[in-house]
Amino acid sequence: MKKHYKLTLVLFLLGMIITIIGALFKLMHWPGANFLLIIGMLTEAIAIITLIVVILKNTK
Repeated sequence: MKKHYKLTLVLFLLGMIITIIGALFKLMHWPGANFLLIIGMLTEAIAIITLIVVILKNTK
């Protein structure tokens, strides 16, 4: 795997983990669930946008 894809992959996996933990918090009605879900999904979105930019930069 190329080095510039590793950062986006780690960022995406981190976002997935945070989102899953936020869903668990939501199911158990624990406080902080909304915050975890928002942070996790924003992290995933940033990772996807970064991956798209890296791919477009490498094709040119």
